[in-house]
Amino acid sequence: MKLLRYGPKDQEKPGLLDAQGKIRDLSKVVGDIDGSTLTDAALGELRAIDPASLPVVEGNPRIGPCVGKIGKFVCIGLNYADHAAESNLPVPSEPVVFNKWTSAIVGPNDGIEIPRGSKKTDWEVELGVVIGKEAKYVDEANALDYVAGYCVINDVSEREWQIERAGQWDKGKGFDTFGPIGPWVVTRDEVADPQNLKLWLEVDGHRYQNGSTKTMVFGVAKLVSYLSQCMSLQPGDVISTGTPPGVGMGVKPEAVYLKPGQTVKLGIEGLGEQQQKTYAAE
Repeated sequence: MKLLRYGPKDQEKPGLLDAQGKIRDLSKVVGDIDGSTLTDAALGELRAIDPASLPVVEGNPRIGPCVGKIGKFVCIGLNYADHAAESNLPVPSEPVVFNKWTSAIVGPNDGIEIPRGSKKTDWEVELGVVIGKEAKYVDEANALDYVAGYCVINDVSEREWQIERAGQWDKGKGFDTFGPIGPWVVTRDEVADPQNLKLWLEVDGHRYQNGSTKTMVFGVAKLVSYLSQCMSLQPGDVISTGTPPGVGMGVKPEAVYLKPGQTVKLGIEGLGEQQQKTYAAE
């Protein structure tokens, strides 16, 4: 299944994308696409519904973040060896963990706000993992059983705040609009192998990122297991699993960063696409 949320900001309704690409309204079936809807039992009930029995959503509504009421937005850094190389950093021996604030979350086609004074706002296409049941001290062999589904994430980053100022990476990762999520959650039964997905990103039609989850340092199962050793993961939590090479910071001979008025387009094989316009913070 492909589950989504549509409608105005903070008023999103739950929906399902049918086989013909039409949005079907789920608001009389579930309250939201959130942790309570993403458990194995709840997803099983949704699978039993004939999409044709659900009302068609007419027009072209805004698509919101594909998961509502996200409790934790956990991110992994330097999780592709070639991205670590372009960042002039060693390949980590353990996952590099940081957080995005949930106030950064926006829909997949909402705008990206360039922060005041920023000259180093960057892009990162990433595979998102949505948790479907509480995970605590999970073995890697069983870790994918705790995943509800997958989605596209743009881990937008302000590199000066992330790297050049004292403190943690989180500061440069959590600006408002820096977490576009969606367009939908694709349930895990429709993703045969999360370690064999192509992902890409373009700015103004120029392709900068063109990678595959095959080259992750730590795969999805390892990440879910690892994180569950140091925190419990709840249904509806989201993990952003790192980016392949091609970020603006790594462009040679001179880095390239986002400016107001540009178009960022990105996608992951089988999981959909995002498109954002950049604009200056007021």
